[in-house]
Amino acid sequence: MLCLLRLLFAVATRSFHTRRDLLLENLALRQQLAASNGRRPHSRFTVADKWFWVMLRRLWPGWKQALMLVQPETVVGWHRAGFKLYWQWLSRHRSAAGRRCVSKDLRQLIFRMVAENPTWGAPRIHGELKMLGCNISERTVLRWMRKAPRNPQPAKRWTAFLNNHREVIAAMDFFAVPTLSFGVLYCFFVIAHDRRRVLHCDVTKHPSSAWVSQQLRETFPYDSASRYLIFDHGTNFDLELINTVKSFGIRPKRTSFRSPWQNGVAERWVSSCRRDLLDHVIVLNEWHLKRLMSEYVLYYHEDRTHLALEKRTPGGREAAKNLDPSCKVISTRISFLIHNSETSERDNRQCL
Repeated sequence: MLCLLRLLFAVATRSFHTRRDLLLENLALRQQLAASNGRRPHSRFTVADKWFWVMLRRLWPGWKQALMLVQPETVVGWHRAGFKLYWQWLSRHRSAAGRRCVSKDLRQLIFRMVAENPTWGAPRIHGELKMLGCNISERTVLRWMRKAPRNPQPAKRWTAFLNNHREVIAAMDFFAVPTLSFGVLYCFFVIAHDRRRVLHCDVTKHPSSAWVSQQLRETFPYDSASRYLIFDHGTNFDLELINTVKSFGIRPKRTSFRSPWQNGVAERWVSSCRRDLLDHVIVLNEWHLKRLMSEYVLYYHEDRTHLALEKRTPGGREAAKNLDPSCKVISTRISFLIHNSETSERDNRQCL
């Protein structure tokens, strides 16, 4: 009985839709006939004709079959134009919504407070603005403080310091390396600025201040220390380490907070090490990382060219001169990831 009722309902619905489609098709054909009578060929449709077809498109899925005078894409364009006009009409009286815009005068006032009071933070500046009657939140003040123009003179002085004392500057830093067992190893290194040579590199699980001091003793033996040593505000570089650095006759130079560009040589070495080696391997343990780093440092010194050194190597590798095209270029495998290209000795003698 239920199946019979479903069948009767489907037949009635289908017949109703069929009759409705027939009536809509008849109406569409009559409208086109009335629009074409008494007009020149390719005449434009009136606004009423366009609205008729836009509404018919929304009510009847088979409207394209009865359309003859224009293309279906034209009706779609009419609908989109009507949609645009509708929302333009709704937006004719735009109300203020969202976050209130900070005026230019208020922004300039924040910038002036930042410049005249470099030790003030966002809460202090926000309090002063409230006392002046400015309605602004502390978070907005902090956002505009970060956009305040900085004084370029400190950056120029630091750049001049790096350029003038390049031969006697060294830098040290740490970077973390994850292991296979989800542990973390810390790689410590000291790099010279003049030839980009890595003076020392070692790995540990517990980078304490005493351990770093011992690494510096191994880096600068027999009064061979540099004049300046650049490092950041890491927790390992505490007062005890600074005293150790001063005992070597080295002047410690800390970088500013959140200013990795001030220690750019060390940062670029870390990025090169990750890009060339560590991003392609999974470190097993401390011994494994030490072996990888020793191989990479050797490759970095003897074979890797540098833009800052006019595309030469830190170790002073000599470039081949007057190379004959018939000489054979061989690839020497330095590690499982790094290869080096050079000419064989026998072919060099033949070329000479």
